[in-house]
Amino acid sequence: MKILISNDDGYTAPGIVALYEALKDIATVEVIAPEHNNSAKSNALTLTSPLYVQRGSNGFRYVNGTPADCVHIALSGLLDYRPDLVVSGINNGANMGDDTIYSGTVGAAMEGFLYDIPAIAFSQVDKDWHELASAARKAREIVQGLIHHGQVGGVPWLLNVNIPNLPFDQIKATRVCRLGKRHAAEPVITQHSPRGQTMYWIGASGPAKDDADGTDFHATAMGHVAITPLKVDLTDHAALQLWADKPVWSATKT
Repeated sequence: MKILISNDDGYTAPGIVALYEALKDIATVEVIAPEHNNSAKSNALTLTSPLYVQRGSNGFRYVNGTPADCVHIALSGLLDYRPDLVVSGINNGANMGDDTIYSGTVGAAMEGFLYDIPAIAFSQVDKDWHELASAARKAREIVQGLIHHGQVGGVPWLLNVNIPNLPFDQIKATRVCRLGKRHAAEPVITQHSPRGQTMYWIGASGPAKDDADGTDFHATAMGHVAITPLKVDLTDHAALQLWADKPVWSATKT
């Protein structure tokens, strides 16, 4: 079993170190991650500047690019083998609801899925790495379960996993959930630079809007691990015929 690990917090982040330590004795594990924090880079690829791969003092390889860059480079030429599984994380904070659209953690996993490789994005619900060892142990348990039950090596899938920051024996059973939804982000923060220019900082994520039973927000609030199967197809299939029937594609009356 061969596993490729990446993340969006950077190759020295505690989360990726903990994930590597948790998985290194159940598979051959390779780490290729961003040089610096690349949170909220989603699926971005770097197309206008060169990318370099170097090896850090911790033995991990790192790239001066995005999470998706790391996995893309690994799978399209850097590695001389095809991993059986791509795992991203453990992220410093939740990736639930609308977060998944922006998440570099999910973006790295999704890049593996786009190469027809099963992929998992792991995140802790709260920031600051509290109970990280428990999250890493839970991630190992999930990966081992998927391998044991023959889910790795067949049809590719993409899973988004959020783990509460709790001691291991207090983490409740996994729940397969739909994504919830957040309110719009907090207002942009403005400041003035020393040269008098206005600077803008993206505001914090909005609070949960849909955290009903069955969502990832609800499951993690109750102490459960939330697992959400994701897909790449953004087509609104239910609306295809609706829009096909609308005579709105020309200003000419018919």
